[in-house]
Amino acid sequence: MDRRSFCLTAFSATALAAAGARAADPFPNRPVRLIVPFAAGGGPDVQARQFAPRLGEMLGQSIVVENKVGAAGVLAAQYVTQQTPDGYTLLLGTNSQLVQKLMNPRLGFDPIGDFIPVSNMAASPTVMTVSADSPYRKLDDVIAFGKANPGKMNYGSGGIGTAAHLAGATLVSLAGLKATHIPLKGSVEIAASLLRGDTDFAFPIAGTGVPLVKGGRLRALAVTGNTRLKELPDVPTLKELLRSELAVQESWFGFWAPAKTPADIITRLHAAVAKGQLEPAVHAQFAAAGTVVATSESPQAFASFVKAENQKWADIIKLAGITAS
Repeated sequence: MDRRSFCLTAFSATALAAAGARAADPFPNRPVRLIVPFAAGGGPDVQARQFAPRLGEMLGQSIVVENKVGAAGVLAAQYVTQQTPDGYTLLLGTNSQLVQKLMNPRLGFDPIGDFIPVSNMAASPTVMTVSADSPYRKLDDVIAFGKANPGKMNYGSGGIGTAAHLAGATLVSLAGLKATHIPLKGSVEIAASLLRGDTDFAFPIAGTGVPLVKGGRLRALAVTGNTRLKELPDVPTLKELLRSELAVQESWFGFWAPAKTPADIITRLHAAVAKGQLEPAVHAQFAAAGTVVATSESPQAFASFVKAENQKWADIIKLAGITAS
């Protein structure tokens, strides 16, 4: 063998060995991106950033949080569907993406078919509140006034399709009331509108509503969780009062991967999330934000949950006659 042939053979062997080593590298061997559909510093973004270092420890790689805001989570979802399905780009998926697609089927993504659910992360109900000086002391008072005065009540929300809007519309529909929805400039305006007397009742998220209730500025009449809140043990659930599963409404967010991501990578990601969620510090951080850790037993369990939620929100939107416009 001449020198040139020997060098080429040696080079080829080295290249093949390197390629084989790279192929054998366990996932992940570089940082993982988490695309968050919320503005930096707002809502679940804070919790995602708090959890990212813990998840990174479990995976042995850093987690890079990137914010892609717009269209109530639609832009972030569309972006992730266009990424390589290799586990290195994840979406912080929420029930908001389900709702937006249900309200506007023409949107260019499918929250069920375009993603593989990895694991849920956290969940939070809303709290039906009125101002502390309101004459309404329980839900029956609101319903009684609403039925005696059709069209004279209103409720506020952060916009069409938001958790507060859906909860208010569900109550109005299930109770047979006629009340006007007031879309505000954002969810941060909900409490102020109640305190000013601009709206009669509203459903802020627990993280916002509970401190104002405990501080004596708002009065809580019900919560939309499946069970009562530990912080408000005397406040009944809307499900208890209205006897309907549609009254159970929680905002949740978890990890989604692009469709066709290999099963072994999904399993690895789920195991890392589940292990990270065991940390007491994570529970404390989430509780401080008004949410509870929501652990999925498996990716398949989370997928079943997402499908069930999709059907429930479809039923709610149909019941209340909500559209995107």
